[in-house]
Parts: sequence; structure tokens; C-alpha cells
Amino acid sequence: MTDKAINLDQHRGMAAQKATEIRRALADVKENERVLRRQREDLELHLFAASAESWPEAAEKAVYLLHLFAASFAAEDPRLRKMISAVVEDFERLSTENKGYTNGSES
Repeated sequence: MTDKAINLDQHRGMAAQKATEIRRALADVKENERVLRRQREDLELHLFAASAESWPEAAEKAVYLLHLFAASFAAEDPRLRKMISAVVEDFERLSTENKGYTNGSES
């Protein structure tokens, strides 16, 4: 017996090696999707756990939802994408312009 590892892929045909590479890549993609899904669920739990305390916080939640919608099949229409982008830009602009203001009064 030897401590040296043997690369079995060298002894297989090209098609078998390609199939193995594809299976490994697919397994990596599935794992990455699982991790991303868990992270998204954690973010959503945190983001929507409590009511927004200001308009900028409410805008952050709305922007998140708009991005989810924009990534969906229903938002493939270029007109919808353009409208979503315009609303997101409005939220971002108004949120930065109103820093320090809460419910219409200075904080």
C-alpha cells in the first residue's frame, strides 16, 4: 500500500471525465443556491421582523421587494423594468435627501 494518492480520472475516458466534472459543478451550484436561499431567508426575517420606523426604512423594504419582482419572470417586460428602476431611483434619491428627518420632522 502507498500513501500516494492515485488520480483515477486519468484512467477514464474523456467523456467520463467530462461527466464527472459536470456532476461536480452541478453539485457546487446546488450547494451555492442552498446557501443563498438560507441567507435570503435570514435577511427577510431580519428586514421584515418589525415595522419600519421611518420613510427611508420603508423605502428599503419596498426596494428589496421591487428587486425581487424585477428578477421574476413577470418583470421581463422592458416597460416594467424601466418603471421599477425609476421607482428605485426615486426611493434612493429621496432617502438620501431626507437623512436626519423622521416622519416630516428633524430628529
